[in-house]
Amino acid sequence: MTSRQINYQNQNLDASFLISLYKNMLIPRLVEEKMLVLLRQGKISKWFSGIGQEAISVGVTMALKPNEYILPMHRNLGVFTTRNIPLSRLFAQWQGKASGFTKGRDRSFHFGTQEYKIIGMISHLGPQLGVADGIALASKLKNKNDVTAVFTGEGGTSEGDFHEALNIASVWQLPVLFCIENNGYGLSTPTNEQYNCKNLADRALGYGMESHIIDGNNILEIYTKISNIATSIRNNPRPVLIEFKTFRIRGHEEASGTKYVPKELIDIWSKKDPIYNFECFLKENNILNEKDNDRIKVDISDEINKHLSVAFNENEITPNKSIELNDVYQPVKNELIKNNTDSKEIRFIDAISKGLEQSMQRDKNLVLMGQDIAEYGGAFKITEGFVEAFGKERIRNTPICESAIIEVAYGLSIAGIKSVVEMQFADFVSSGFNPVINLLAKSYYRWGQNADVVIRMPCGGDVGAGPFHSQTNEAWFTKTPGLKVVYPAFPYDAKGLLASAINDPNPVMFFEHKGLYRSIRQEVPIDYYTLPLGKASLLKTGRTISVISYGAAVHWALDVLENNPQISADVIDLRSLQPLDLNTIFNSVKKTGKAIILQEDSLFGGIASDISAQIMEQCFEYLDAPVKRVASLETPIPFLKSLENQYLPKKRFEAALKALLKY
Repeated sequence: MTSRQINYQNQNLDASFLISLYKNMLIPRLVEEKMLVLLRQGKISKWFSGIGQEAISVGVTMALKPNEYILPMHRNLGVFTTRNIPLSRLFAQWQGKASGFTKGRDRSFHFGTQEYKIIGMISHLGPQLGVADGIALASKLKNKNDVTAVFTGEGGTSEGDFHEALNIASVWQLPVLFCIENNGYGLSTPTNEQYNCKNLADRALGYGMESHIIDGNNILEIYTKISNIATSIRNNPRPVLIEFKTFRIRGHEEASGTKYVPKELIDIWSKKDPIYNFECFLKENNILNEKDNDRIKVDISDEINKHLSVAFNENEITPNKSIELNDVYQPVKNELIKNNTDSKEIRFIDAISKGLEQSMQRDKNLVLMGQDIAEYGGAFKITEGFVEAFGKERIRNTPICESAIIEVAYGLSIAGIKSVVEMQFADFVSSGFNPVINLLAKSYYRWGQNADVVIRMPCGGDVGAGPFHSQTNEAWFTKTPGLKVVYPAFPYDAKGLLASAINDPNPVMFFEHKGLYRSIRQEVPIDYYTLPLGKASLLKTGRTISVISYGAAVHWALDVLENNPQISADVIDLRSLQPLDLNTIFNSVKKTGKAIILQEDSLFGGIASDISAQIMEQCFEYLDAPVKRVASLETPIPFLKSLENQYLPKKRFEAALKALLKY
């Protein structure tokens, strides 16, 4: 072998600690070498190599306290092993066994564990940076002075989430250690095609953030510097950006190989192997001898084989449909709170505001986040006066960054804090679509971590606001398992359902039609109360047809029926779209024999289609006519009033209703 290529400076660390650093790097190396054998044997499905990068994972993890969260990537096996997760559980995870962390639902390192304070990545890379912000915010709100460390690769820094997360962390001075493992390639893309600056650490200047460049193969430099930085952050909470210079010796994952990497580059970095070089250092300083080194390796190998045997002997998971379906949502234990006190006639917008205010009063940890929601009171003035009542720590103005703020909300949930996020307009959630669909919706099913988040969605047309401020986009979310979708039409429902959504431990998309904010009034109980999610409201009873709708369209349907008193109709306000109250729909249709579904969204792919299909499948023998769907045109929503009137289904509904009655 070559001579040592890394210069170590021992900062008064004793021999036993130096040996523990060495062992902790050796464990993931030997585990990985075993996994590569199993991969070739077809006993695991995929492997992302961290060979040559062990010093970063081990050094950072050992520099943090056991109660401080770490958010690793798929090359950070050393984080998991240094946190002393039993190897048998890791092996079971990689084989999809029940004693792993995801019940066979997600592979490799796509999992988290509260027990070991590790929050795993999703394949989209960038979102975990915002999640770290949320965990760090929780630490700051609870005055815990904890550091949160999060990893990404140099490729991940090209994502918008990287910018959003660092910006938020800097603006809010969050105690986050952003760790970039710059290993030369994002899959096959070299750094010169990934970014155009000398060092990624230089980007910190643009965020007003401290940064450091550290040799990612030098375990002593990593541990010593990160220990000092972490201690400083605990005393003076702030974000710090670290760029670890290292190299990926093997492929992005084993199947991709390394043909795109010049051989001489691999040769250079192979000589900088963090384990071989540190082993040489220990031997040179008479801290480790060959006999002890052999014993250490044998002991680790024996431990690996013992735990592998446990995992191999564990039975395969037997698919159970009931278990799978029951694990999509965390069970809700909250009992309904009824209120028989005095009521007051208020507007829809006042009901939303009061619902938020009373929930804030009941839950002292509840946090609201959104653009302009603090002193300004929000775009629609729903949170006006909240800063004076609850303070800026809980009523948080955010930068314009929908994606990262939803990720922050998820991080808060991981750390035990409920949050409500306001999208200034529902249309803007498209900028945060990834964390809604891939973090919030899938988290509980994947590894048992609920996403205790409500996203408020001011939506809807008939206000002349055009294609980017008028969409009613509930169909983007109703088809995603793991999300709940609520869409009230009346002030009474809005207040009670919002309270229930906040109490629900699952992610809830709460749609509020802007056109109803100041146009609809109703008697609403003054005090706090809740209403059940997933229960429709039967507004009118009749004999000849079932009218099914939600949101502003409910009022359009009621107006038509008021102008046609001869029509005897059941009118069902769905209120919740996920879960959907199919029993109320089926009971009505079985009675009337006809059904018409009115939605404001454009027709194709909307929830009316699913409801229609359910009625056809479950109530076919009761039907006297085809189920009719009425919706907006298959175009984006226009701004000009005459075009918007043509787009919306208001007038078409009456004609369709009368035609169906004549069938």
